[in-house]
Amino acid sequence: MREICYKCLRSKENCFCRFLNPFDSGIKFVILMHPKEAKRQRTGTGRIAAAGILGAEILVGIDFSKNARLCELLSDEKYFPVLLYPGNDALGAKSTLLAEKCAGKTLLAIIIDSTWFCSKKMLRLSENVASLPKITFSESYRSLFTFKREPSEECVSTIESCYYLIKELREVGVAKKDGDAESLMRAFKEMVKFQLQKENDRIEGKIPDSHSTDRKYQKIKTIPDYLN
Repeated sequence: MREICYKCLRSKENCFCRFLNPFDSGIKFVILMHPKEAKRQRTGTGRIAAAGILGAEILVGIDFSKNARLCELLSDEKYFPVLLYPGNDALGAKSTLLAEKCAGKTLLAIIIDSTWFCSKKMLRLSENVASLPKITFSESYRSLFTFKREPSEECVSTIESCYYLIKELREVGVAKKDGDAESLMRAFKEMVKFQLQKENDRIEGKIPDSHSTDRKYQKIKTIPDYLN
């Protein structure tokens, strides 16, 4: 029986928590994880993010309108809750207005860990989440998720979302400036390199196919220098 890491729920041989240096970001992160995403231990990054950020929580579900824990957090006056989600009505993370709104309170950042298609359903059902003030990145980013196809270039993984949000909020004094946020990206890069190498091992016949569609993909993957 394989040993399991109880932080990320991966097997210990495939666990990337050793690259993390858990830190206090000064932000309360709550990751709303779709059940389908919760089963994706191969590529899901939400659990790694939560393992690297002290106080981060993961709530699994689709309709969070009556989720007791989320409702408790949203009603706690020490928090200023926001939803990280793009839109014309979303404030940039570097906005001075955002910093003013959460002055004296801890930012409660709600992150949806799901495909874009499923996230829309989650928001439609979870009115308590959909009605929150929205924030978005002030800068543009490109995901390092080289082995996973995203709907558009600007889509980033959950762990990248947490990292970039912390990075931007530090500039306006909303997030704490100390703490090893870079460890999030270290763990993420190691995961990407691991998956690329495993894919190459499969193509070279070193390990068996794991999915019926694997035979369609026989091109050796290049491991980019920026992952090192």
